[in-house]
Amino acid sequence: MKFVTFTAATSPVPTPGVLVNENEVVDLSGLGYKTVLALIEDGSKGLDGAQATLQTGIRIPLADVTLHAPIPRPPRIFAIGLNYQSHAAESKMAVQKVPTVFMKLSSSVVATGEPIVLPKISTQPDYEAEMAFVIGKPGYQISAESAMEYVFGYTIVNDVSARDVQLATSQWTLGKSFPSFTPMGPTITTADEIADPHALSIRLTIDGETLQNSNTSDLIFKIPALIAHLSSLTPLEAGDIVSTGTPEGVGLGRTPQRWLKPDEEVVITIEGLGELRNRTVAE
Repeated sequence: MKFVTFTAATSPVPTPGVLVNENEVVDLSGLGYKTVLALIEDGSKGLDGAQATLQTGIRIPLADVTLHAPIPRPPRIFAIGLNYQSHAAESKMAVQKVPTVFMKLSSSVVATGEPIVLPKISTQPDYEAEMAFVIGKPGYQISAESAMEYVFGYTIVNDVSARDVQLATSQWTLGKSFPSFTPMGPTITTADEIADPHALSIRLTIDGETLQNSNTSDLIFKIPALIAHLSSLTPLEAGDIVSTGTPEGVGLGRTPQRWLKPDEEVVITIEGLGELRNRTVAE
């Protein structure tokens, strides 16, 4: 299933749903869950209810709804830096023996179709195409062997970064958490629909020009290792987002460097997960 959060004339309040046939949304509000996060937190009961509703629920044409981020305010967003060998090389940074982890504030999340606002304070806004996974149930000190049992599904994240702000300090969170700096979605695709999350093509274009083109097979720390590492330090919660890092081709690593400019369309496509599409605007 592909879970979404949407509004429509018939559902003006953000409502959980499932995208079907790429052109309709099944309304899940009859299940009693006000958010996709609440459905995830209810475990197999939520999934079973959603599956049953696919047969009987109200269907709304996709053209008649507005999609929001599937989880507009995730409990936490863990982001992994330098997790593709080629990206570490272009960034001129050494690959660490353990994952490089930073946080992105939930207030920076926006949906597909919403603008990326380029802040006045930065002259070096950058793009980063990333595959992210969503934690499906709480866990602490999870083994790598059982880690995939904790993955609810997958989504797309653009880890937008103000490089001059980010790299002015060793702490990256604020340079990556300006309003609109975490476009996410358009859906959360459940884990059962993705045979191998480590074999997905990932591509980013700006105004049709391909700037990143890689595959998640190149991840250095793969999902089981990331879950084992993160959960060894802090209990994971249902709805936590872990964005797994970006491949080569970011603006920082190019010669000359290539920063985001106003009125550009940034599109991230990940195999099996769809397209995340946003335009840039000046603050």
